[in-house]
Amino acid sequence: MATLYSQAESNVRRTWFLITMFFVIVILIGWLFSYVFDSTIILYIAVLISIIMSISSYWFSDKIILSITNAKLVKMKDNPEIYRLVENLCIATGMPLPQIYILEDELQPNAFATGRDEKHAVIALTQGLLNKLEKSELEGVIAHELAHIKNKDTLLQAVIVVLVGVIVVMSDIFLRAGFRRNDNERGGNVVFLMLGVLVAILAPIAAQIIKASLSRQREFLADASGALITRYPEGLASALRKISADQNPLIKANASNAHLFISSPFRQKNGHVDWFTKLFMTHPPVEERIQALTGMKLS
Repeated sequence: MATLYSQAESNVRRTWFLITMFFVIVILIGWLFSYVFDSTIILYIAVLISIIMSISSYWFSDKIILSITNAKLVKMKDNPEIYRLVENLCIATGMPLPQIYILEDELQPNAFATGRDEKHAVIALTQGLLNKLEKSELEGVIAHELAHIKNKDTLLQAVIVVLVGVIVVMSDIFLRAGFRRNDNERGGNVVFLMLGVLVAILAPIAAQIIKASLSRQREFLADASGALITRYPEGLASALRKISADQNPLIKANASNAHLFISSPFRQKNGHVDWFTKLFMTHPPVEERIQALTGMKLS
């Protein structure tokens, strides 16, 4: 049975594995295209990008995410109620108080946590979440996010945002360059050109699938851990029902950061999801999460 401690250690290992794989993939793409275009400068650029983004993904990914979502820091005097609520839950878990940010979106209720460790943690809540949820539901959501912080999901998820984004952008650049390549100039390198284009196509797809699968696994554990913190699984279950039923769009959400939120910020008119779509889903079905919570035994 997985515990918070074993999951935290596992997430640290996975984070360094992902950073290493990112380094290798980017250099591989750079090497292929430097060979095809007969320019070593491309490889040097790929190596430089790998080093810079690997470092920045660890140290600055939380700031990048907060900037993308345009979240605003909330001080104690601005909203003492939410601060007391978060503080009480932190005391129960023995965690330092994270910084609290608000997304100025009054429509969709949602939330996420980020930060490389407990001392640099952030919880971000939409204004819609504060407006539409009851206290017990809000406690369930915040406890869920604290669980993400406790087991270092936030480190893993934040690093994924940056690294997957870079791979997608680089692959797109190399892919466009590959299609514009005049094969007559270096006919002997057609095979390498095709291989480079194939890597440029498959790399971002593989990155997205890895991101989605890791995120789905983390949500079930955070749900269970959050319910143990509040000792009231129905609070989080009720919050998930409200969040998933709300059809308002979340403007600041996109494909790169969707996996951070407690529930997918994207809304589907058709409830049916086929197997191919599930590969890229960043969250498990809400019905399964609610079923797991309602079936929990706390003693």
